[in-house]
Amino acid sequence: MREHGYEVEVSWSGATTGYRDYSRAHEVTAEGKPGIPGSSDPAFRGDRDRYNPEELLVASLSQCHMLWFLHLATDAGIVVTAYRDRPKGTMVEGSDGGGRFTEVTLRPEVTVHSGRDKLAELHERAHHLCFIANSVNFPVTIEPATAQSVD
Repeated sequence: MREHGYEVEVSWSGATTGYRDYSRAHEVTAEGKPGIPGSSDPAFRGDRDRYNPEELLVASLSQCHMLWFLHLATDAGIVVTAYRDRPKGTMVEGSDGGGRFTEVTLRPEVTVHSGRDKLAELHERAHHLCFIANSVNFPVTIEPATAQSVD
């Protein structure tokens, strides 16, 4: 078994003088990479022009699936020319103000030169292999759109 480590930095500055008064704006960085402007969801007094943790969680599930799918398609000799996903996550708040995700649905649209008949199998295998999907405690479902073929 191999182990991999990941380190990022999340930085914020300001003053927490009152719940309504402090900025939720922060920066997510990793060594040698551009920063990601973060905030809380606008429902929680955040900046809608910045990414919130909930969006980043949904995005990471989509990215993980896509990267595995592309890997598996390449191994199968299938030429993918476009991939787009519009995933959707659902989070519920509890009476104590905390919350949790109840589901995420990935909706990938794939364009291939050939091999459309193998795409469902590749999505299933990619889902099985995705590190992030294997790490969450809520269902992640895949609803692929009809694949397009390019000649």
